[in-house]
Amino acid sequence: MIISVWNTFLYEPLFNFLIWIYNNWTDNNMGWAIIFLTICLRLVLLPLTIITERNKADNYGLEGEIDRVSKDYHYDPVLQKEEIRRKLKHRRVKPWAKALNLGIQGLTLVLLYQVFVNGITGERLIKILYPFINFPGTINTMFFGLDLSEPHGLLLSGIVGIWLMLDIYIEFRGHRKSLSRADLFYFLLLPFSVFILLWVLPMVKALFILASLCFSLLAHWLMKPFFKVKKKA
Repeated sequence: MIISVWNTFLYEPLFNFLIWIYNNWTDNNMGWAIIFLTICLRLVLLPLTIITERNKADNYGLEGEIDRVSKDYHYDPVLQKEEIRRKLKHRRVKPWAKALNLGIQGLTLVLLYQVFVNGITGERLIKILYPFINFPGTINTMFFGLDLSEPHGLLLSGIVGIWLMLDIYIEFRGHRKSLSRADLFYFLLLPFSVFILLWVLPMVKALFILASLCFSLLAHWLMKPFFKVKKKA
């Protein structure tokens, strides 16, 4: 039952939409098809991105406030949690938008993995295609000299890892004095873990994440004039 729902309502629609993009928008280039698919997905999720950017501006400095509360009430864990909860309620923090945005992108990553492992060659391709989607023949998975269906893509996975490290560095830059060993561990471990994971998986995963990161950066700078940072006293 679960497998049937997964294939009918998630895997097959995504697969057919990807092949439709491949046939009609990218001149039979799977790399550009993945990028176009990522852009389409992020446009659908744009309302969630807008909410996340607005929350980021409204909650500027919240992390510092929580750190101060943790230090001031370290002697009373119960009062500490109540005060932190009050801060979050006062700022009206809504983490669900970011969580849902990341969750849908994570689901797409899983579906793309299934597509590239099982579905872009042979008889299976013909069986899954909808009647109105033209059969593309042999799928071209080469993208600027890289075979997206192959693992061990050092270039794309390396770019994603470095991007994440720079992103974390920029986030921590304003809190250098209050950084802990756990923060340093996070700064090093997360990018390295993502790099290793993407390195052992087909390169299409890294391309999808890289395209999504580029979209997020562009959206952030385009929305920045509309969501001014509200510095709290």
